[in-house]
Amino acid sequence: MARNLGLIVFISLFSLSSPALTTIFSNAIDFWCNKTPHPQTCKHFAATNHHQFQDGIPKSASQFKNLILRIAMDQSLKTQTHIMWLGSKCVSKQEKEAWRDCITLYQDTINILNQALNPTKQSTSFDLQTWLSTALTNIDTCQTGFQELGVSNNNVLSLIPNKNISEIISNFLALNNAFSLIPSKTNEDGFPRWLSPGDRKLVESPLLSPDVVVAKDGSGNFETIKEALKAVSKRSGRKRFVIYVKRGVYDENIVIGKSLKNIMLYGDGIRLTIISGNRSVGGGSTTFNSATVAVTGDGFMARDMTFRNTAGAEKHQAVALRCGADLSVFYRCGFEGYQDTLYVHSQRHFYKECHIYGTVDFIFGNAAVVFQSCNIYARRPMPKQKNAITAQGRTDPNQNTGICIQNSNVMAGEDLVPVLSSFKTFLGRPWKEYSRTVFIHTYIDGLVDPAGWLEWKGDFALDTLYYGEYMNLGPRGSTRGRVKWRGYHAITNATEASKFTVENFIAGRSWLPATGIPFFSGLYYIVN
Repeated sequence: MARNLGLIVFISLFSLSSPALTTIFSNAIDFWCNKTPHPQTCKHFAATNHHQFQDGIPKSASQFKNLILRIAMDQSLKTQTHIMWLGSKCVSKQEKEAWRDCITLYQDTINILNQALNPTKQSTSFDLQTWLSTALTNIDTCQTGFQELGVSNNNVLSLIPNKNISEIISNFLALNNAFSLIPSKTNEDGFPRWLSPGDRKLVESPLLSPDVVVAKDGSGNFETIKEALKAVSKRSGRKRFVIYVKRGVYDENIVIGKSLKNIMLYGDGIRLTIISGNRSVGGGSTTFNSATVAVTGDGFMARDMTFRNTAGAEKHQAVALRCGADLSVFYRCGFEGYQDTLYVHSQRHFYKECHIYGTVDFIFGNAAVVFQSCNIYARRPMPKQKNAITAQGRTDPNQNTGICIQNSNVMAGEDLVPVLSSFKTFLGRPWKEYSRTVFIHTYIDGLVDPAGWLEWKGDFALDTLYYGEYMNLGPRGSTRGRVKWRGYHAITNATEASKFTVENFIAGRSWLPATGIPFFSGLYYIVN
C-alpha cells in the first residue's frame, strides 16, 4: 500500500502544470536562500538560471550547494570573458597591470570551482571550505589591484561584476561551514591517499635526489630557475619534481603556476641560495604582481633558501614571496623585504624554522597558515611609519582562514635595534573586516608596543576581527595593557587555542607527515 501511495504522489507531481512546478521550485529555492547571508542575490541567480541548472527540486543542503557552485562557475566564466574584452578599455599602464591580475585571478577561480564541482572521493567539506575561501580571496584581490594603483574609480573596475560573484561564493561558504569543521583523515600509515609510493620513498629518504640542478657557474643542468621550470612543464605525470638550486644569488622573477604541481626547490642554505627581485607598487606593479617568486601549484615545497625583494622601504608594497598553493611547505627558508614581504595569499601553508624580515604588514594575506619555530624580525621602517607584523585579510566570517604563529620568536632586526625607541611595532592590524591572527607560545621581545595591536583606520573591524594570544613569553608576552577591542581575546582556554593548531586549522596530520618536515600537530611538542 505504501509503495502504491508513493507511486501516486510521484505521478501527481509530474501531472502538475508548469506554473505549479515553478511554484514548488521557487518555494524550495526561497527556503534554502533564506539561510544564506545574501538571500536576494541567491534567489535572483537561482531563478534566472533554473532552466540550466534544475535537475529537480533541491531536497538537501548538498544538492543546493551544488546548485550554487554551478551558478558561481557560470557567472565566473561569463565574467572572465567580459574581463578579456575590457582589456581594450584600459587607458593607462596602471589599469593594464591591474587588469592582468584579474585575468589570472579569475582563471584560478574557475579552476577552483571546477575542482569543487568534481571532487575526488577523498575530498571533504573542509577542503571545499578552503577552496571556496580562496575563490573569494581571488575576487577581492582583483579589486584591490585597481585600488592600490590609484585607478579604483575608472570604468574598467566598475564594469567587473565582482560583487555578484563574491556574494554567490559567500552564500556557499555559509551553507558549507557547518560541515567543514572536521579536518580530513590520514591513512593508517600516516600518508595522504594522493601521495604516490614513489613520492613516499623520496620524502622518507634523508638525502634528496634532485631531478635537475640549477647552478649559476654552469655546473648544473641549467643556469636559471626559469629554465628548470620549463623542463618541468614537459614532464609526464605528477610525481614530485625536485630542483636543486646551488649557492648564488639568482636575479629572477619566478612564477610556478597552477599546472606545476608537486614542485620542490631546495638550496644550499638560507644565506647561500637566494632568489632576488625588486618589483614594487612604487615601481608600478600591483602588490599581487610584485612578488619575486609566486607559487600557485599545489603541493609546493621549499627548503634551505631565501626569497628576497630589494625594492626597499621607500617603494612601499614589495613582495618577496606570494603563495596561493594548497598544501605547501617552507622549511628553513628566509623571506626578506620591507613592506608586504610575505604574501600568504590563499589556501593552506606551513612554515617551519623560517626567518621573516619586514616592516609594514610584512606577513599578510588570507591563507590558512601556521608558522612553527620561526624567527620574525621587524626592520627599520621609513620615518613616521609604524611596524605591523601581520595584516590578515579575511573578508567573510565563514572563510576558514587566518594566521597562527606558534612557538616562534618576535624580535628586532639589526637595523632597528639602534633606533628602537623611535619606532613602534605591533603584532598586527586588521587589513579586512574579519581579520584573524593568533600568537601561541611565542617569545615576544620588548620592541612590541604594550597595546599589542594597531588600528587600521578608526574603529574599522575592531568588533568583527579575531586577534588572540595564548601563553606567550618574553618582555611583551603578557596581555596586560593590551587593546580593549571586542574582537581581541586574551585566550586562557586550551580548547580555544587548539582551534588554531596544525591538526585543526590546516588539517596538517593528513598531509604534513608525507613531506618529511618536522612538525607538531597540537599545542605542545611531545617527545615520543
